[in-house]
Amino acid sequence: MDETTEQNEAMGRAGIIAVVGRTNVGKSTLVNHLLGEKVSIVSDTVQTTRNLIRAILTEPRGQLVFLDTPGVHKAKGDMGKNLNKTARASVQGVDAVLLVLDGGHRPALEDDGWFRRITQEEGACIAVLNKRDLPGNHIEDYKKLWQEIREEKQSGKDLVWLETSALHGDGMTGLLDTLFETVPPGAPLFPEDILTDYPRKLNIADVIREKLFHRLHDELPHAIAVWVESIDEQEKKWSVEASIYVERHSQKGIVIGEKGRLLKWVREQAEKELYEMYGVRFKLKLWVKVEKNWRKNFWILKKLGYA
Repeated sequence: MDETTEQNEAMGRAGIIAVVGRTNVGKSTLVNHLLGEKVSIVSDTVQTTRNLIRAILTEPRGQLVFLDTPGVHKAKGDMGKNLNKTARASVQGVDAVLLVLDGGHRPALEDDGWFRRITQEEGACIAVLNKRDLPGNHIEDYKKLWQEIREEKQSGKDLVWLETSALHGDGMTGLLDTLFETVPPGAPLFPEDILTDYPRKLNIADVIREKLFHRLHDELPHAIAVWVESIDEQEKKWSVEASIYVERHSQKGIVIGEKGRLLKWVREQAEKELYEMYGVRFKLKLWVKVEKNWRKNFWILKKLGYA
């Protein structure tokens, strides 16, 4: 072992891991559990994660930087296509790919696509069958599909297969051990006290959007976007003004709710969670604005970080 290798081993291991997979397989829940902190918003709605989020885990063994990506899905509009593009590009130049699969369902077309993409990547790949707590276990179906694609592509690529339940924490210790064994020796990539480099404005907007998702479910989540206009950071309280974009006037009334009750609930729940995140009181001012076809407006998508 040369001197450089000995120095690297002494400082631990560090690497970037792209967390990919189709939508609603539990990628954000898994990342949040591994970090022991909430970094990505979570719901059972497609397109919950709309930006590429870097979540940073630092411990005595070293540092893992997770790229929590949007879930690949059957995209219809410009925003959906941009999210798919972001997710697929995330596997380039990383130290490992963590492909999350839904153990409660058989392989879907998007899983087939990820397997094909992975055969072209040089880095290590770990396939995680998540939701193993649900009835039925389809790991053999996924392994069979992988083998068929591997043979078709004449690929010598090997996968490491693991099973987890991100919701209950099952298999997390083994997954972390495998990830630290996979990434190379090296110095931390970020300061040790940083949990994420995700911009504060986008994080606050995501918390507000998550609360809207929880109340509105599948009613109109894809028509909603949140943009933080300003943050006034005082010592004892942060005042935040944020705009909630909808596409039609009829949707504005749904978001506000009868006598403003729904919007009030969203504000109160978001203020509570932001206090827990940042350790300072929040005062949110939320405005609901109609922006017709915002999902097709390049400049709005760019401002929101979706383009």
